[in-house]
Amino acid sequence: MPGPRPAPARSAPARADRPGPPRTAQIPKPGPRRPAPAAPQPEVQLVAATKAQALDRADEAVDQLLDAGRKPGDILVLTVGAAHPWQQHELSFGEERYWAQLAEGGDVFYADAALTRPARREVVVLVVNGGTAGRAAEAYTKALGHTAALLVVCGDAGPAAAAAAGPTSGRLPA
Repeated sequence: MPGPRPAPARSAPARADRPGPPRTAQIPKPGPRRPAPAAPQPEVQLVAATKAQALDRADEAVDQLLDAGRKPGDILVLTVGAAHPWQQHELSFGEERYWAQLAEGGDVFYADAALTRPARREVVVLVVNGGTAGRAAEAYTKALGHTAALLVVCGDAGPAAAAAAGPTSGRLPA
């Protein structure tokens, strides 16, 4: 029956007969692992305000950010005390529609600082308009986790916020 014929066995040429440099060097072992580069830390901007002034200062900050070219969907506003009036307005259309706006990401979103849903925006404006100093400090830490580039704190979020901001100015970066 016809089929493939076995080929004659070929032996490998001796090392001296092979082209190329002789293999005398050992394969280098990997060096120590380098730590992954640290993620850039968001910039922190403090806007001085009392608890009574914090909402107004936050609205001014949002307006400045929009005027500087930020898209509305890039901004998340979190309140430590009472809910922002715009959040209350949006909730009047129902919880489902309210949370759908967060997922859509097309407009400024207003929420309580205790927000547990995944939300990451370029800019977070933290409004310290009430609550205890401990709640404000906790909200500051959470807000850092929600922002990619800039955290604007309107009011007093405690020593950690002040230390992270360093020297402050009233002007917001674009």
